[in-house]
Amino acid sequence: MERINPGHLAPPTGFSHAVRAGSGTMVFLAGQTALDGNGRIVGDGIVAQFERALANLLDAAAAAGAGPSDLAKLTVFAVDIADYRRHARDLGLVWKRLVGTDFPAMAVIGATRLWDADALVEIEGIAVVR
Repeated sequence: MERINPGHLAPPTGFSHAVRAGSGTMVFLAGQTALDGNGRIVGDGIVAQFERALANLLDAAAAAGAGPSDLAKLTVFAVDIADYRRHARDLGLVWKRLVGTDFPAMAVIGATRLWDADALVEIEGIAVVR
């Protein structure tokens, strides 16, 4: 995969402006929240819930044969964008620990409510397995 960040666009922080995927198998990853194995939302606050949701997404990706570097596109839905932005540094540290420094094309979207009423964040994505 080639991560593309044109110099005339604002410098990306924690995402890539574009990702060009060569041939491979696309894996569509359903939205993941901070659900534990018993179907309960766990984690106090946005950072803990983001970490669990991202770990759940990575587990689903791994089950389909995709690793962190195969992530091409992610969408994060957050119920409180201001809270998400306030914790951006800590969220970035979680990302680097779980995924590394390969950033997919990414968007953060404000949502009034997620499927799980106690969820603060949900992450969905697309991976391309070579």
